[in-house]
Amino acid sequence: MRIGILGTGVVGQTIGGKLVSLGHDVKLGSRTATNEKAAKWVDQQRSRASQGTFADAASFGEIVFNCTSGMVSLEALKAAGAANLAGKVLVDVSNPLDFSHGMPPTLSVCNSDSIGEQIQRTFPDAKVVKTLNTINTAVMVDPSLVPGDHDVFVGGNDADAKLRVTELLRSFGWRTIIDLGDISSARGTEMLLPIWLRLMGTFKGPTFNFHIARG
Repeated sequence: MRIGILGTGVVGQTIGGKLVSLGHDVKLGSRTATNEKAAKWVDQQRSRASQGTFADAASFGEIVFNCTSGMVSLEALKAAGAANLAGKVLVDVSNPLDFSHGMPPTLSVCNSDSIGEQIQRTFPDAKVVKTLNTINTAVMVDPSLVPGDHDVFVGGNDADAKLRVTELLRSFGWRTIIDLGDISSARGTEMLLPIWLRLMGTFKGPTFNFHIARG
């Protein structure tokens, strides 16, 4: 499968590397076609990897991942182009973390809205699926790093889009995937970030995850 990834940071590179290792063709997109971080990543992959602009990556992908920072996601997606996203599954991994006032970050949007919903409203022809945003980057692509049962969430308006994303998550190694319903569920998963950050401080590291136990 051809997959476009928007964002050249740790999240984009890690997810991209995993997808390449699974046999997918991946194009990493950034503001410029000659981004140095993207070029280094392409060299490390050796095959099935390429780079380009946000628009290049969005046009290339049958599925597109938004791995940009939540504060700039809409800007990046607009640069990617609505026409390049129309009809496609758009996996949103972003979080609305605002670091402008230092640590810990606050949420730039919460309670009555979310980044996931803003993306779906701005790009109504895309099929937005929110997932992986409640998990450390390494654990996203290798859930075995956390022993025992633990969960990943998906949310979105399109059932078929969530099914396609679920299949990708299973190829990453995820066993328990909880469908939270429509894209408004992104409010809840994005608002998990404050407790996630507190737990990271308590545990002195990010290698943990949530598990939902039912009685």
